[in-house]
Amino acid sequence: MADIRIEREHGLGLAGARAAAERLAADLGKRFGLEGEWRGDVLEFERPGVSGSLSITQTHVRLEVALGFMLKAMKGSIETAVHHEVDKLFPRP
Repeated sequence: MADIRIEREHGLGLAGARAAAERLAADLGKRFGLEGEWRGDVLEFERPGVSGSLSITQTHVRLEVALGFMLKAMKGSIETAVHHEVDKLFPRP
């Protein structure tokens, strides 16, 4: 079950969404030590205490993150950082 879930429309198209997802993965990877792997149009990522996926389509993006017990205490700050990055990289149409 996801502790953080963000879904929204975007106007980037599939190629633009994939490029934005790559930037998001790089930014969050640096901040939180995440590593990801693409499986089709889904970027799956994990590290000890965090797992999730970023799904893209032509018009939508969905991010789901599950936090381990130790990170649940920091959910608010993690969620704020993630929302900021998604807002910056996936502008609404």
